[in-house]
Amino acid sequence: MTTRFKELLYAEEILAFPVSHDPLCAKIAELSGFAAVSVGGYASSASMLAKPDINLLTLTEMADVVRRTVNAVNIPVFADGDTGHGNVNNVKRTVELFEQAGAASLFIEDQVSPKRCGHMAGKEVIPPREMEAKIEAALDARKDPDLLIMARTDAIAVNGIDDAIARAGSYLDAGADFIFIEAPENVPQMRRITREIDAPNLANMLPGGKTPLLTAPELQEIGFAAVAFPTVCTHTIAKSVMGVLRDLRATGTLAGLEERMLSFDEFGGLVGLDRIRSEELAYCRDCR
Repeated sequence: MTTRFKELLYAEEILAFPVSHDPLCAKIAELSGFAAVSVGGYASSASMLAKPDINLLTLTEMADVVRRTVNAVNIPVFADGDTGHGNVNNVKRTVELFEQAGAASLFIEDQVSPKRCGHMAGKEVIPPREMEAKIEAALDARKDPDLLIMARTDAIAVNGIDDAIARAGSYLDAGADFIFIEAPENVPQMRRITREIDAPNLANMLPGGKTPLLTAPELQEIGFAAVAFPTVCTHTIAKSVMGVLRDLRATGTLAGLEERMLSFDEFGGLVGLDRIRSEELAYCRDCR
């Protein structure tokens, strides 16, 4: 899947993918026609801990989410390496575990650990040379040369756009394959990013964030190679379940709620129950 992700990233058409809330959402993304899907700390913290994205999940927990997601789909999975979970030695282990888990690509970011969601206030960034060392360690740790390493910088919110672009350039010089400058504040900043950074760039779209909401074609016109939607699954699930359970608590019955849920058979089809039953019969035709 590493080679396939690389092909998609460098294709003429922008690569658009959601961040899955869990492997089930990743499967739904695949069935919906997305060519790739992502595993992120924001969604994983919510689904596993019911906590915000403040770097609470450990490396092995995140690697397990990646592995479970990879096993659920047949499309590339882009993985969130956070800060690399520590220093250069931790970065190397992050890459090793994510590669073993089947990640098609991953990113490392330059926030101070413990990090925060990229659109939260109060972020801090490490010195550029420290991040460059992490990138070098990540490249040394990967076994598959097609496992692309993205460098993310959160420097706009801390030091401004000039520093963010300068950092991106130094991270490319250190060997990063592509770049994510988190939370640009307007379209002119976004155009500067794609104009001044000679590598594929990723954009992040989330309602209520610091970056203007643009369509995938608009982002492609600006020059972005990829766009992620980090909150779409998590926020949709939270709102939908809150509404259904509120109504169930009030009425004490599922009557009238059926249209807001998949049927038992529809859900079985989604998770491949018929195929699994057919395989059982094929293995055990003479079983009682």
